[in-house]
Amino acid sequence: MFVVNSYALAVIFCFVTMLCWGSWGNTQKLAAKSWRYELFYWDYVIGMVIFSLILAFTLGSFGSEGRPFIADLAQASGSNLLWIILGGVIFNASNILLSASTSIAGMSVAFPLGCGLALVLGVINNLRVEASQGSLKSNVPLLAVGVALVVLAVIFNGSAAGKKGGSSAISKADQRKGVILALVAGIVMSFFSSFVMRAMDLNDFAHPEAGKVTPYTAIVIFAAGVFVSNFIFNTLVMKKPFVGEPVSYRQYFSGNAKTHLVGMLGGSIWCLGTALSYITAGKAGAAISYALGQGAPMIAAIWGVFIWKEFKDAKKGVYGLLGIMFALFVVGLACIVFAGN
Repeated sequence: MFVVNSYALAVIFCFVTMLCWGSWGNTQKLAAKSWRYELFYWDYVIGMVIFSLILAFTLGSFGSEGRPFIADLAQASGSNLLWIILGGVIFNASNILLSASTSIAGMSVAFPLGCGLALVLGVINNLRVEASQGSLKSNVPLLAVGVALVVLAVIFNGSAAGKKGGSSAISKADQRKGVILALVAGIVMSFFSSFVMRAMDLNDFAHPEAGKVTPYTAIVIFAAGVFVSNFIFNTLVMKKPFVGEPVSYRQYFSGNAKTHLVGMLGGSIWCLGTALSYITAGKAGAAISYALGQGAPMIAAIWGVFIWKEFKDAKKGVYGLLGIMFALFVVGLACIVFAGN
């Protein structure tokens, strides 16, 4: 299988993760012109499953290092597989909330608030996993500085969101609901990565410990956990949506091929970013690979501000707040990069 053996390459892949995690929401925005996010989310999950299998049977099965996907899956312990499935279930619950927030409050609000909070709490959880495996690779004080700067960026984003213009059809009550959903999503999301990481041998992907899994097996099992849990979580949201009327499975199957493919593209983009986060965890460390990926709010905010014009009717001074937010994110991410070895 393909293994990252260079910290510089690991950092590059972490930035690709950030781009993927911060950009998949564009596919939801595109589909939203004629498609409810609850319906979009089914295609998103299907795309995730398909792309995870493609990765497993290509990068996860070729080369001389590590175990190929099928052999790795066959030897994996039941407890480690359950940890990954649990991570998938936790992620799915949080991501549905984040998708709901995106549909209500927009990318430039939902992603910085939700993912920014997930970054802070998730780094702490992943540091614990690294320490438990004796694979701590981070300069913790410098990493803490980077995370603190991201927290400040999130605060400035929240202030900017409060000054967002009111010319859209979204009421203040719904806007507030979108912010609350993003915050809850961030808290829940912070736990999923640490469950997956504890099922992998972070010390040596080339010669992993028996019973533990490679990143390629992890992403497949993770996607399966998301897919199965979606029959519960998304069915509930379809029947009891946060905003709007209930939607049915009949409506989903009435969608055209282009709409379905847009959703699957979104899932594939997210899956690529997550797989790279897992692949780089062995070299960069679980905390840093996760932290850099969760720089996604900056990418999402750029899309929301400059492409989707979500702040076009904002009150005076809001762009100054957004500028400070972007600056804090950049400096914070730089600290996180240099916190690695």
